[in-house]
Amino acid sequence: MKISVKDNTALAKERVYVCHTFYHVYVACLKELYLPKEKQGHATLVLSTMSNDFGNLKERAGRCGLFEAVYMFEEKEDVFFPELQKYHKDRGNIAINMLARIKYTKLLGKLQEPYVPIDFREYKDIYVFCDSDPIGYYLSYKKIYYHAVEDGLNCIQYYDTARYDNRGHFGLKAWMAAHNLIFIQNGYGKYCLDMEINDKSVVPYPCDKYIEQPRVELVEHLSEGDKDVLLHLFIEDMDELQQKLDCGAEDKILVLSEPLCSLDIRKQIFSDIIEEYGEIDGHRGQILIKPHPRDVLDYAEEFSEHIVLNGMFPMEMLNFIPGLRFRRVISVFTVPDAIRFADETVFLGSDFMDKYEAPELHRQDEMI
Repeated sequence: MKISVKDNTALAKERVYVCHTFYHVYVACLKELYLPKEKQGHATLVLSTMSNDFGNLKERAGRCGLFEAVYMFEEKEDVFFPELQKYHKDRGNIAINMLARIKYTKLLGKLQEPYVPIDFREYKDIYVFCDSDPIGYYLSYKKIYYHAVEDGLNCIQYYDTARYDNRGHFGLKAWMAAHNLIFIQNGYGKYCLDMEINDKSVVPYPCDKYIEQPRVELVEHLSEGDKDVLLHLFIEDMDELQQKLDCGAEDKILVLSEPLCSLDIRKQIFSDIIEEYGEIDGHRGQILIKPHPRDVLDYAEEFSEHIVLNGMFPMEMLNFIPGLRFRRVISVFTVPDAIRFADETVFLGSDFMDKYEAPELHRQDEMI
């Protein structure tokens, strides 16, 4: 299903993608490579610095041939603006709280304006990953229509942020968002045309604006040349990575880190994972750790006995390295469905995390 942006006939530029993570950029690339060749290379890429360090990805993205322009976006969290903090106070009355939220919604959008690097009105199609971030408020404040794209693979299956963030009188809040009085992410805002997700069948709470675009369909469309473009875009030093991957061990085990809990508890989590899942057929495997891009724990120091990869690329890139095979890949909350480079994937999930923090901190869907 394709919903056209209103009044866009005079717009000169085709597409823009607003990305907050390496995974978002990866999906944006998949979408571009899925287009006919003559339509590729005419998109703009906007990299938000709010929650992710992209390193020098801007320069590599500018050279890869998929984007005609790349911009950095110094997107600001609401805590950056002291004048917004008074609107977070619970006044004990839903009517008064909603009046405060109406003011908050418009003000957060307005305050982003000096930091926005492009004129979004120039584009026919705007794709926003994670529109719960201030960019969603900004576009709604400016009354600019856009397409939302899911934050991570099947992420709404495990954590429906729109429902969780707005639990209690959700129907009223959804109505207010549909009339642009307040803002709700993931398809509920008035100026969100649609919300692209991987698989509608796994979503526990459907939304009329959800549209399905299976990631596997985009990946299977890739040519060998396309995969090479992606590898060179995301992996800065392929020789260094290949050297670490060619460790010679038959039983390679990959641990995907995540920014969980405090640093000391995080270290314990991944120590326990390695201890419990680091053995195959009665002997210890070769452990490789792929840090999450937003994980600040120094794995090279804390786990010096193991091989630590550069974390500044989406783990899906490992699918495209010829001959690479792991016996086992372990993740806590990273959905492993896209992994094609492992004989076995272990998804630990909430039951595992119950041992390390209060269940209500990671069982959000059970609280909706």
